[in-house]
Order: sequence, then structure tokens, then C-alpha cells
Amino acid sequence: MRALYLELERRKVGARQKSDHEYDSVPSDSWHLSCKYVKPFTPEKAKELIMSLQQPAVFCNMVFDWPAQHWTAKHLSEVLQGKQIRFRMGMKSTGTAPQFETTCSYIEATLEEFLTWNCDQSTTSEPFRDYDHSKFWAYADYKYFVSLFEDKTDIFQDVKWSDFGFPGRNGQQSTLWIGSMGAHTPCHLDTYGCNLVFQVQGRKRWHLFPPEDTPFLYPTRIPYEESSVFSKINVVNPDLKRFPQFQKARRHMVTLSPGQVLFVPRHWWHYVESIDRVTVSINSWIELEEDHQARVEEAVTRMLVCALKTAENPHNTRAWLNPTEVEATSHEVNCRYLNGAVSAFLDHYRTSKVAGTQGLRTNGENTINEASNVHSHLQAEQTGSHNLTSGTVRQETASPFGPDLVPVTPSSQEPTSERGGIFESDGEDSAGKNGKHFGKLHYTKRQRMMNEREDAVVEPITAGCTVAPSQTLISTDDLLDCLVNPQVTRIVAQLLIQGRSL
Repeated sequence: MRALYLELERRKVGARQKSDHEYDSVPSDSWHLSCKYVKPFTPEKAKELIMSLQQPAVFCNMVFDWPAQHWTAKHLSEVLQGKQIRFRMGMKSTGTAPQFETTCSYIEATLEEFLTWNCDQSTTSEPFRDYDHSKFWAYADYKYFVSLFEDKTDIFQDVKWSDFGFPGRNGQQSTLWIGSMGAHTPCHLDTYGCNLVFQVQGRKRWHLFPPEDTPFLYPTRIPYEESSVFSKINVVNPDLKRFPQFQKARRHMVTLSPGQVLFVPRHWWHYVESIDRVTVSINSWIELEEDHQARVEEAVTRMLVCALKTAENPHNTRAWLNPTEVEATSHEVNCRYLNGAVSAFLDHYRTSKVAGTQGLRTNGENTINEASNVHSHLQAEQTGSHNLTSGTVRQETASPFGPDLVPVTPSSQEPTSERGGIFESDGEDSAGKNGKHFGKLHYTKRQRMMNEREDAVVEPITAGCTVAPSQTLISTDDLLDCLVNPQVTRIVAQLLIQGRSL
């Protein structure tokens, strides 16, 4: 046994001397065994890295002792014992338009039925009868543990985000994603928090873009989903004639393999696709201080989107409301939501030992400057500054990167079907959010916020658009693309906060 241990340690040292691009996409058993003796980062160090990194990065060798590492789709089908799950069905197409959730079909099926269909063992039985496996993909995405395993709460402990410096965070604050090859999440950014994604089974390719490239991603809020800003672009097959500025966007890519955890910083755009027959991922959104203002921005967005789109077509909300949203709320409810978000922001900072009154005044002064220079501000952001390395950590101090923390770097190539190696400049994965107070950050977002504040309905909202802008007429969606542009709602939220804090 002693000899085996020494041999494993020798291999570990040798592996560390390799360059980042030489690692296999799926760690070997010996690698896992050698790492079981100690994790590369303490919880404190891992959290420090997560809170300081400005670019995506992959943590290795941090979850080898998590029971959830064995959560294959087959295992979960046995745990769930015939439980019906909602699957999103999409086409394996190569069109230039994004496949938003509003354009997909939905079915209820068990994981066992999904696996049977996915293995081509049955194409005629319910409920996948109408979906040819060669033409369709299936995605059980964004499933909250608390809903999925409501009668098996002990399973929450199989996920240990405490290893990353977040004590008490486990499966209860996580979401599950199970998909077939080709299943994907349209390109979007999350308005709240940062994201940790644990890849359990199969591989997912992540395409990521920095926040500074937002103007080049053509953001939209139609379809409307809470706390998600969609891109009008199919980033794996873009229409550059219609969206020429996308050529300026800096794509970062990585293929996430089992046993790895991807860190996605705040407001990084991402498109996630499954590149193996079956993929299973677990994620958790980490709350950030900036989420307090983001709630106000989302409240502004929600009010405008609901008001204009409901007025345009009051009887067909499904044309613009994402399936993840239950209903289009009334103007009265949205007003309470906005007031509640502003009040919550002020309450937080009035009692905050960090910000205090001076912080509010400074924020207000900055708001005036921003608001008086909206045009130049937006123009500068649209121009971009490509002389800066987006999301790159400053190198005044020693780099935190190494074999156990690998940065996701800009890609010099367009995405291809598959490449060798673990960290190629290409890949992406999807995730779910969690937390106490912020929309997607908690599965009972509507109920919880209503209970906490009777006059507040706090539900951030997001959207993406499929309708091409007319050459002669300005549509409601065209107007909303301007009114609820993330840069605009940020300024509006700051002005509202300033007005209430004076």
C-alpha cells in the first residue's frame, strides 16, 4: 500500500509539470486516487478566489469525495422512482436563429423513459413518440433540488458547496440539469450573482463572453424571463450580416468534464451545449453585494416589459413570456415590486457597516454624472476597448492559476464539433441559481418575497428576442430593446435610488 501511495504521488508531481493543455478531458482513476489525500484549496482560499477572479476558471480535484459525483442519469432515475419531469424538446438544427424556450416543445416523462429514448431503444412509445431521436434533443433543465427531491431531503447533503467556502450551502440551494447530445441553453447573462457549476456526467461545452462585450451580443429581454438577459444571436452559427458587431465579441471556450467545477463570474454571457450522449450538471448561484441594485434594475425591466407587451397583445402572453415564468403580473403588482426593491436596497445600505450614508451619496453623485452623459457612455461601451484583456486577473501578485485552477482563455478559433484535450479554448455548461432574496437565487422567489414584505413582489425578469427588426417600422420589441437595455436600466435604477435617499 505504501508503494502504491508513493507511485501515485510520483505521477501527481509529473502531471503537475505538464502544460494546461496536456491534461486529458476525463481525469484518470490514479489521478483521482492521488488527490484524495488533500484538496488543492482550503474552503477559505477557494472563496477568496471566487470573490476575486474576474474571468471564468475551472477548479479541479475539489469534489472527488462528494457523493453527488455518482449522480449519473441512471442513478437518478432509480432515486426518483418514476417521478415525472418536464423536458424541453429542441431541434438539432443549424439555423442562425437562437432556439429560445418559447419556440420549443415540452413533455412530461420519467428519467427512465428519457434514457430509453436516448439509447434509441424505443422511438414509438410515449411520451417521446413524436420526437425522432436523430432530429431532436431533450433537456430537463433548471430543476430545483427542493422541488425534485421534496421527499428525499437527505440527498441535499450529497452536494458540498461548503468546500468552496460557503458553509451550509448544499443541494438545497442547487439546481439540476440533465440533457441529451445537442441540448443547450441560449446565450444569455444572469443579472444576479456568480455561478458555480459541477459537471457530473458527460461533457458540456461553454461559450463565454465578458460583460464588456454586451453591446456586441445584441441584448434583448424578449422572451421575458426573470433575471436573464438573452442575446439575439445564435453564437454557434451567427448571422453576421444582421449582427455585424458580434465579430468584435471575445469568445472564451472550455469543455467541462466530469469532476470539474466551472466558476462563471457575474454578468458573463454564456451559451452551454451538451456534447455527449447524456450530461448531468449541478449548479448554485452565489449571492453578491451588487444584487441589491440589480433587483431594482430588474423591477424596472419587469414593469416596462409587462406593460408594453400586455398592451400590445393581452391574450397571447406566451408569445413573449418565457415558459419559466408563471404569468404576466399586473401593473399594480409591478409597482409594488419596484417600490419593494428600492426600499430593500435602501434598508440594506442604511444598516450596512460597509456602505453607509456616504456610500449612497457617492452613488447618487455618480448617477448624475452617468445620466448626464448617457449618449457618450453608451457610445464608449459600444466602441469597446480591445486593448484590454477582458476578465484577466491583474498580475501584480502571484497568479492563482495552475493544474488545479485553470483559466478559461479567449478562443482564437471558431467552435467546432469536438476537439481533443481538457481545456481547449472552447466549451460551456448551464446552471441554476440559488439564494435567499434574489429571484432565481431561490426557488420560491415569488412566495418568499411576498412573505418578507407585503408591499413587495420581488421577481427579476429576463428576456430574449426572435423577431427581426423591421427596416421601416419600429416594433414594441425594438422599443423595449432600448428602454430595458442593461446599460439604461442601470442608470434608471441609480436615479430612482438617489431620489429616494435624498
